Amino acid sequence: MNLALVINLVYIVASVMFIFGLKMLSSPATARQGNLLSAGGMGLAIIFTLVNQHIIAYQWIVLGVVIGTVVGVAAARMIEMTAMPEMVTLLNGSGGLASLLLGWSEYQRNQEVVVFSAFVIALTALIGGVTFSGSIIAWGKLSGKLDGKPVLFNGQQIVNMLLLLAILVCIIFFTLNPINGLIIFLVLIGLALILGVMSVIPIGGADMPVVIALLNSYSGLAACAAGFVIENNLLIVAGALVGASGIILTNIMCKAMNRSLANVLFSGFGSVVESATGQGEQGEAKPINTEDTYPILEAAASVVFVPGYGLAVAQAQHTARELGELLEENGAEVKYAVHPVAGRMPGHMNVLLAEANVPYDQLVEMDDINPIMETVDVCMVVGANDVVNPAAREDETSPLYGMPIINVDMARTVIVLKRSLGVGFAGVQNPLFFKDNTRMLLGDAKSSIQGLVREFKEA
Repeated sequence: MNLALVINLVYIVASVMFIFGLKMLSSPATARQGNLLSAGGMGLAIIFTLVNQHIIAYQWIVLGVVIGTVVGVAAARMIEMTAMPEMVTLLNGSGGLASLLLGWSEYQRNQEVVVFSAFVIALTALIGGVTFSGSIIAWGKLSGKLDGKPVLFNGQQIVNMLLLLAILVCIIFFTLNPINGLIIFLVLIGLALILGVMSVIPIGGADMPVVIALLNSYSGLAACAAGFVIENNLLIVAGALVGASGIILTNIMCKAMNRSLANVLFSGFGSVVESATGQGEQGEAKPINTEDTYPILEAAASVVFVPGYGLAVAQAQHTARELGELLEENGAEVKYAVHPVAGRMPGHMNVLLAEANVPYDQLVEMDDINPIMETVDVCMVVGANDVVNPAAREDETSPLYGMPIINVDMARTVIVLKRSLGVGFAGVQNPLFFKDNTRMLLGDAKSSIQGLVREFKEA
């Protein structure tokens, strides 16, 4: 049988594995199997790609596989869960850079390309460059290496429009004359890298889940374009799947914040804003300690945990699960309510809870928990802030107004575990802290929950 035919048949099988893997990722119960299935499809595709007769130097490929495997395994095992968003962002950037380099190498290998191929190479360089530099800036903001606030200046949109115009001119000239277009191609790469930086610096930290989803889509589109460059069907399919799923996820994130993508990209939301909500305290918070919290939980028939980024910072997911198990043994019904944009990346809290082996059937989405929140005896808010801020529902002057939130303030008792009464990532004060039914269990969330676990075990 023809080798090329066999390779393309395997590519079809791998593509089907990708599609079913993505489908399985939509449910926490099947996410791990879906991830393994997709990884298996990629492994199959790599193996059969390496038997392609056009490969001329296996030693460099083997070296790259070894280095990549060592780095990947080490990163996956050693990186803290709090740094997972930064890792995902770097992976997106790496995908963009790989696509850019692939397009560049193909152009260097064969400069006598037709108009369509030249256009696709230019497109690969553009999307790959924007994805790479944009991901680096996003990584800097998420890791604290750069200020998480939006960077805004007068005439910013004009500068971006001029950049886009210059990029368009470069693409046209390069496409029409690729043989003598090396300088134009290099200029295009430089402009794409600058555009990536300019696209992400005006976006504040509160919008990082949207940025990560969008960069993920960009990396897929770059891979898809690279597939057209080297005429690889699997790369086209895989890139299209990543690109489409990234766009869908971006749309979901935007809806979860009740904002348009244009508003996220250009509004500079996430900076510290003076509003009617204010930056200082808006009442008197009611502190509580673990000893006084225990009897409230011990008497509760229903308890809902609402995790946020503070849960990841404190690495309290395992301890929270242990407390949940003790509450169940005590006769309480326990659920974990997850907001779509809680944390620093899409699904961040789901990943944390899955790592702690929280039962999948206890995970509840925002739209399902809100209608029954008034019947909940105790709502434990662990490190969440903006996604439970009632100002989004009550204060029309708040920059969060209109954003769907988990209505924890409607529970009979709210216990908020935070280090301080400080504002959230959006820079907006939270009036939840001063509600009559709210008690503030201040301090490290893991230590506080461990104290509650001890209370239950010693009772």
